[in-house]
Amino acid sequence: MAIVSLSPTRRAWNRFRAHRLGFVSLVLFLILFIASLGSELISNDKPLIAKYNGQIYWPIIKNFPETHFGGDFETPTDYLDPFIRAQLAKEGNWAVYPINPYYHSTLNYFAKAPNPSPPRSDNWLGTDDRGRDVLARILYGFRVSVLFALALTITGTLVGVATGAIQGFFVGKTDLAMQRFIEIWSAMPELYLLIIFSAVFDPSVTLLLVLLSLFGWMSLSDYVRAEFLRNRQLDYVRAARALGLSNWAIIWRHVLPNSLTPLVTFLPFRMSAAILALTSLDFLGLGVPPGTPSLGELLAQGKNNIDAWWISLSTFAVLVLTLLLLTFMGDALRDALDPRKVNAQP
Repeated sequence: MAIVSLSPTRRAWNRFRAHRLGFVSLVLFLILFIASLGSELISNDKPLIAKYNGQIYWPIIKNFPETHFGGDFETPTDYLDPFIRAQLAKEGNWAVYPINPYYHSTLNYFAKAPNPSPPRSDNWLGTDDRGRDVLARILYGFRVSVLFALALTITGTLVGVATGAIQGFFVGKTDLAMQRFIEIWSAMPELYLLIIFSAVFDPSVTLLLVLLSLFGWMSLSDYVRAEFLRNRQLDYVRAARALGLSNWAIIWRHVLPNSLTPLVTFLPFRMSAAILALTSLDFLGLGVPPGTPSLGELLAQGKNNIDAWWISLSTFAVLVLTLLLLTFMGDALRDALDPRKVNAQP
């Protein structure tokens, strides 16, 4: 009977799948993330498609003035207006609305209770202090948080790997000079710099990403440096040198692939840290521009409106769930890549 030999990657994937909590967390996180990418199809104040007087409209793609639907003005159509709803509900007309008929910036002028209003049939998680739907704000805010965390993780990983690889492979004066630079740079007051730059420049996601990326690479750089210091002394590196390969070829083809275990293991935890950083800065008013959906901004509203428990409770639940899923994924990934389990049964 032939014995099928699995590749190391396949065996690591099998061990990850065997970690039931981590694998289920990955599936749930992907479902939530993919759903958030299609937020406009789930939560929007415009119909996905509408038919009026025999003509098909796509409001989700193009704005139409209300005169197209029997209104009097050339202004963009408010599809929450009872008159427009009645027009689209007449015989022969129809419209397909998203599950939650609110955009993250939509003000519910027709709410039956003063803002912030508690959960009702028209606002499942209530409204905030400006009358915006909390469910829509959470959905879009979750997308902003995850995309920001991905961008910050990728940027910090690339810079951290590059600096750690150069330090660990070339050692000597190069390592010494870069270590002194990292020590000086890490002593910079990150929060004070954020406060200063937020006062000088207009707040933006790009500016925030750049500022946090300036400091987010240093912790990962230490792990990559340690791996390179260990691997550069092994026999396969000496053999590559003897074959005449250049230093950069040895780094790219041999040392780097064998030094990625701590890098891959730390990615979910770095994403958790990035989401927490963005939420904290938004809570303090130093994060994304005003009006941008944000979990931190919702938590700040919950703090300012103690009686509106639905704002802070729902936001806190989403934040805790996200961080738990990422933590469980990180634990499963760490176990799957544990070198002591390389010879374990998949």
